[in-house]
Amino acid sequence: MATANLIGAPRPPAMASPGYGKRSAPDQAPRRRDDFAHLLEREACIASYIDRLPDGAAIDTKTLAATLPAYGQQAVRSGLNALSQAGHLRRVREQVGEGRTQWVFRTYFSRTPRGDAWWACFLAGDVPNDAPDDVVDSPVAAAPRQPVEVHPDEDWPRPARTARAARSAAYEALAALGRTDARLSLSAAECAALEDQAAEWLARGVTPSDFARILTAGLPDVVHSPGALTRKRLIDKLPPEPVRTPQAAAPAAPRRLMECTGCRTPGRPEALPGGLCRPCRGDLSDEPLGPTEAEIHSRVERLRAAVRAVR
Repeated sequence: MATANLIGAPRPPAMASPGYGKRSAPDQAPRRRDDFAHLLEREACIASYIDRLPDGAAIDTKTLAATLPAYGQQAVRSGLNALSQAGHLRRVREQVGEGRTQWVFRTYFSRTPRGDAWWACFLAGDVPNDAPDDVVDSPVAAAPRQPVEVHPDEDWPRPARTARAARSAAYEALAALGRTDARLSLSAAECAALEDQAAEWLARGVTPSDFARILTAGLPDVVHSPGALTRKRLIDKLPPEPVRTPQAAAPAAPRRLMECTGCRTPGRPEALPGGLCRPCRGDLSDEPLGPTEAEIHSRVERLRAAVRAVR
């Protein structure tokens, strides 16, 4: 029976080499049934399948075509290009490792479609906030309030008294000295006057219990002026500033380089709108991809002239 159950079990997805394969983009919306309703049937099928794959799964054209028998490699390749233009995925070269010396090839997928600006910020190491600019008001919040009739004969609850303003930790530490030793019982005015000096103690890492222990240690038998004695002790017994250890630098954002989804040609995000290079987008214009030969010669001559001027 166990063998019979295993026959119908789905095969686990093919995994890419460690560090390669699918990567989920951050801050995606929760999964819904209509996540890919805006896509054509082929693209929606491919996107739905990729969305449910774990990170690290192989999602290259050959692997997807072998897994999705309804589509061949050419159909899958066209579907991935369409998903890229719709903002669901980008192919990326990314540096990994301790010294950032190894390049891996990954495909970031997002069930939430993203624009070119979002992908450019993400590749630069930032995760932009793509919240919608216009928020629909809730009908509950927009509903007008019903007028309330007030009858003077009814007993309405009186408003509660205004809560006392919160006291600072330094003030509380001074007020607690009298509970530790009655000889340092301070008035409210004395606590307020010494509050800044006590705050400096706490800022240097002294806990309220240590604060009370240090200030009440070795008191004379009779204390005639608790406020004056506390002020003197706050000055004379002030602990040194703590040694500040330098914080470890935040790890640098990984270096990412976008690739064309169709032909894997690397380029800057602005050169690959929709994740595709110009030929893969079908733009066959005669505009040169780089500087012309005349421009190159002109730049070389300017560089030579600058070197001769320095000599």
